[in-house]
Amino acid sequence: MTKKTLAIVGCGKLGGIVADAVASGILAEYELIGLYSRTRDKAESLAARMPQHAGTPAVCDTIEQLLALKPQYIVEAASPAAMRELALPALRGGSSIVTLSIGAFADDAFYAEVIEAAKAHGTRVHVVSGATGGFDVLQTATLMGGATARFFNEKGPNALRGTAVYDEALQTEQCTVFTGTAKEAIALFPTKVNVTVAASRASVGPEQMHVTMQSTPGFVGDTQRVEIKNEQVHAVIDVYSATSEIAGWSAVSTLLGICSPIVFV
Repeated sequence: MTKKTLAIVGCGKLGGIVADAVASGILAEYELIGLYSRTRDKAESLAARMPQHAGTPAVCDTIEQLLALKPQYIVEAASPAAMRELALPALRGGSSIVTLSIGAFADDAFYAEVIEAAKAHGTRVHVVSGATGGFDVLQTATLMGGATARFFNEKGPNALRGTAVYDEALQTEQCTVFTGTAKEAIALFPTKVNVTVAASRASVGPEQMHVTMQSTPGFVGDTQRVEIKNEQVHAVIDVYSATSEIAGWSAVSTLLGICSPIVFV
């Protein structure tokens, strides 16, 4: 069996889940050939975890070095900024992308460029569901016409440290810290609400998806709730995750679907 070649951009916890799935045989159809992380030590550590039978992936110092390996698939598990740097040259070079940082697609112009690059070069971007889900229902309800959509996110105050909305009062008071569109949300929280942009791109678009974020004292993890309505359908997808691991495993699931003779959509 000829294996599909795979590279990972972003070698933190989520990229590690994908690498471990290759090492353990869950992703038996893939060969991990390259790793890139802005912190080289993380990429080297991840490479060292790979068993001998899985081969030793190259640790790259730049995205250009990674792309030179010509992987068939790249898992992007870094950030929207990394996705913006990676997407166009990867797609034009023949690599398809499995991305966790869909927040980069809040930019309509960039989104259109990515679509054109993929079309022109026979490549694809696979948007994983991450910490939410139901993209099939969202897309279907939107295609039926007349759909409206809303997104609710609940976090603990510590998850908001370092953002413009954080205040010590959040440690003792439940508070709505943001209301606006998905496009506005990803601009304010570049790494924390990627799923809102993913759900909006699967449905009504980043400027039409209404987003509410709530901070709750003592709350651990994330609640992601997306609701879509039209004249015939009312769907609510409600997912709680204690950690971010679900996003890494969602990428693994997507890679399995790419190779599977039966695909659940």
